[in-house]
Amino acid sequence: MERRSVNRILVPAGLLFLTAIPVAMAGVRMVQIPMGTTPDDTAHLMTLPLHYWLHASAGLAFGLLGPLQFGRALAGRFGRLHKLLGRVFVAAGVVLGFSGLRLLMAFPGSSTLLLDAVRVLAGIALLIALALSIRAIQDRDVPRHRAWMIRAYAIGVGQSLIAFILFPIYLITGEPPVGVMADLTIVASWVISLAMGEYAIRRITRPTLQPIHA
Repeated sequence: MERRSVNRILVPAGLLFLTAIPVAMAGVRMVQIPMGTTPDDTAHLMTLPLHYWLHASAGLAFGLLGPLQFGRALAGRFGRLHKLLGRVFVAAGVVLGFSGLRLLMAFPGSSTLLLDAVRVLAGIALLIALALSIRAIQDRDVPRHRAWMIRAYAIGVGQSLIAFILFPIYLITGEPPVGVMADLTIVASWVISLAMGEYAIRRITRPTLQPIHA
C-alpha cells in the first residue's frame, strides 16, 4: 500500500482515537439529559437542559465529522458528500460554541476563574475560526479554508487529550478531578491541541521541492 493511501487511513483513525472518550461521553449525555440521570457534578446544567443537550449533541457531531472531513479520501472521491458534511460540521461547531458560551454565562463561578476564562476564549475563538474558514472557501482559497477548519477542530476538541489523564481518575474515585493541577492540565490540553493543529497546517501547506534536472 502506498504511503499516501496509508495516511488517508491513519489520519482519520488517529483523530477518532484521540477524541473517542469525549465523543462517547457526549453520546451518553445525549441520552442522560432527557432522562434526568446526569452525574451530580453537572446537575446544575440541568436548569438549562436544551442548551446542555445541544452542547452534547453538537460535540458528538463535531467530534465524529472532523476526522472524516480531514481524511483526503472523502474530499477526493466524494466531493459532494464532503461539502454536505462540511456544512453540518460547521453548523455543529457554531452550536457547540454558542451553547458552551451560554452555559458559561448562566453559571459564572461554577468553575475556577482560570478555567472559565479559557473556556470563554475557546468558545469565541472557535466561532471566529469557523467564520474565517467560511470566508476563505467563499473566496475559493482552499488552503486557507482548510487551515482555519483545522484550527476550529483543534479548538473544539481541545479538551480531548485530558480524557486520557483525568477520566481514569474520575472512574476510580467517582469524582471529577479539581484544583490547580486539574485546571492546568485542561489548559495544557488546549495548548497541545492547537500546537498539533498548527503543525498539521504547516505540513499540508509546505511546498514540495521539485527535482532539478540538468
